[in-house]
Order: sequence, then C-alpha cells, then structure tokens
Amino acid sequence: MSVAAVRDEAAISAPSPSPRRVPTSIRALLCGTFLVRAAGFTYPFLSYRLDQLDLSTNVVSRILAAFGVGWFVGQLVCGWLADRVGRRTTLIGAMSVAAMVLPLLAHLASTPAIFISTVIAGAVYDAPRPIVSASIAALISAEEERARINGWRHFAVNVSAALTGFAGGMLAGSIGVTPLIWTNAVACAGFALLAWRYLDADQPHPRIATARAEYRAALGDVRLWLLTLASLAALVCAAGMFCALPLLMTDDGLSATAYGWTQLANFAAVVTLSPVLTPWLSRRAATAPMLAEFAASSLILGAGMTVAGLASTTIGYSLAVVLLVPGEIIIFIAAGNLLDHVAPAEARGLYAGIWGSTLALAVILAPLLTGWALDQGGGLLTAVASLAAGLLGATLILPLTGLMRRQPPVLLG
Repeated sequence: MSVAAVRDEAAISAPSPSPRRVPTSIRALLCGTFLVRAAGFTYPFLSYRLDQLDLSTNVVSRILAAFGVGWFVGQLVCGWLADRVGRRTTLIGAMSVAAMVLPLLAHLASTPAIFISTVIAGAVYDAPRPIVSASIAALISAEEERARINGWRHFAVNVSAALTGFAGGMLAGSIGVTPLIWTNAVACAGFALLAWRYLDADQPHPRIATARAEYRAALGDVRLWLLTLASLAALVCAAGMFCALPLLMTDDGLSATAYGWTQLANFAAVVTLSPVLTPWLSRRAATAPMLAEFAASSLILGAGMTVAGLASTTIGYSLAVVLLVPGEIIIFIAAGNLLDHVAPAEARGLYAGIWGSTLALAVILAPLLTGWALDQGGGLLTAVASLAAGLLGATLILPLTGLMRRQPPVLLG
C-alpha cells in the first residue's frame, strides 16, 4: 500500500479532531456564528413586528423580500471584500453596522424608512457566512476535516436558529418583538469584538486589476453557475422554514407561539439527526464530490415544504419542519464540499460570497413565491411550487456531474 493510501485510510478512520487542533480563529468564528444565530431574532420575527403596523400581506412580503435584496448584495460585497480588504476587517465592519441598524427596525413606523433599513440590515445580517467559509477552506487542508467542521458549524447554526425560534415565539407574546431585535444587535456587537480579539491581522490585498480578473473568471465558471442555480432552487425550500413558514401560519390564523413550537420540533430533529448524519457525510466528502447527496437533499427539502403547504395546524407544520431538517443538514455540507472543489485558492471568499448569495435570493423568492401562491391558489399551489423547486435543484446536478469530472474550469464565452 502506498504512503498516500495509508494516509487517506488513516484520515477516513480517524476520530473527530479535538478542539485543540482547530485554529483559534476558526473556533472564534464558530462561536461568533453561534452567538449571532442564537440571538438572530430580527428576520424570523420581522413579519410579526410589521403586523403590529397593520400593513397588508402584500407590503409585508415585499419588505421581507427587500431584506433578501440586501442579503444578496451583502454576500457578494462581503465575499469580495474578504479577499481584497481582509476577512477580519470585513467581519468587524459588517457586524458593527448590524449592531447600529438592526434596532431601527424595532422602532421605525414609516414604510419607506423601514424598506431602507431592511435592505441595510439584510446586507449585514448574514455577512459572516462567506468569511467563515473562506477561512475554513484556507486554514483546514483535509477535505474530510473541512466537511466535519462545516457539519458542526451548521449544526450550531441550526440548533441556535431553532432555539431562537422557540425562545422568540415564547417571549414575543409577553415582552414583544422589540427587545428581541435589540438582543440581536447586541450579539452582532459581540461578534465584532470576538473578531477584533481573535482573528489574525489581514494581509496586503492584490491589485484591483487582479481582483477584477478573478471576478470575471468566477462569473464565467459554468460549474459555479450550475451549483449556484441548483442551490437557489433547493434553498428556496430551505429558506421557507424561517421566512415562508410564518406567512403560511399567519394565513392559517396561528400565532407566534405556534411558530415557536415548530422551532422546538426543529431543534429536536437537528439534535437527533446531526450526530448521525455529520460523521457519515464527512466520510463521504473524503471520497468524492458530494453530487448525489446534494441532489437528494434538494428532493427532501422540496418534500418538506410540500407538506408545509398542505398543513393547517401546529402539528402539521411541525411535521414539515422535521422533514426539512435532514435536507438542510445535507445541503450545506454537500454544497460546501462542491464549492471547495470548484473555487481556486486565491478567490475562496469571492466564490463563497457568490454561493452565499443563493441563500439571499432564496430569502427574496420564498416569501414572494409563498405570498403569490397563497393569493392565487392557497396552500395547494404553495405545495406544488415547492415540490417543483426541489425537483429543479436535483435535476440541475446532472450536467454539473459531468463538468465536475474535468479538472480545468469550463468557462462561458
């Protein structure tokens, strides 16, 4: 047996790395990610805050979509800045802006002012995502270890998001949404402090001409386009768990407390399934690009939101959330693995930002799609649209499978 084969076999069979083997900066990023997600009340409860202003469903869905517009732009800009200016500077700046702008959403009453603040809040709300992805890819060399860290990263995100939904749902009725949004702002300030204290100083960035060349190369990479489009279709369903579900439940006359119970079901499913799926997915990542796993996750997500579209009770929505969880666990690990195979080392932040924009676009499309479907055909049309999105995401993996076997990137034009 060759030395490389022995090394690979040992890597596959080795136990999970101890926390001491993970760089301090990565641990700080994971802790910060958990912090801002555990206190990430702003977006999932924004529709309830807007409901207090007696806005129409159409206006509310457009404001939620405006949040997604900001999210989309923020992913692209933060990913680019992470490569050019530096991950530490970009993260500190974004989290500082979030700490200042999020409280505005708790107090503004003017619709135009809410729109503007929502776009800015969306731009910085998920800013850590491309920075953390690029840092893991840059500092962790083994593919299995990257997948394992990404798996537990998303475990922390899912658990904290579920706790956010449950705690927020339980507290919103007694203390209101305003203190929850303020808590989110304080958490963002805390993440900025963590980044300032524990992230390494940024290195000098390349010339602007080099940056523009990398951007052109990324936008011309067919593999990145296919992965992006497939992710968008699947993540429209995944985003439904926290941005379409409140609209569906509100339409059925269910309260924020009912939404909190669905997030408790989410928490239980994440805690149960992540310890089972993450090690298995990590081993799969070490053997081949996770194309089949990605396709399966898209189908699972489509099925979960199909059940949500047909549900009308808290129990029904809780069942839909439980069905969504395995698809969400798989897709983030699989997409991260595929992105590692596609992205060049010098543009990891850019590629992560472009991919991260798919979740932002999903946040735009999910409430718009749900609002349109509810107006035109009710829950049944919502279910059909969700199933179609899941099928589309799985189908787009077919051409990507062929292109992933080619080492050089396939460029457009």
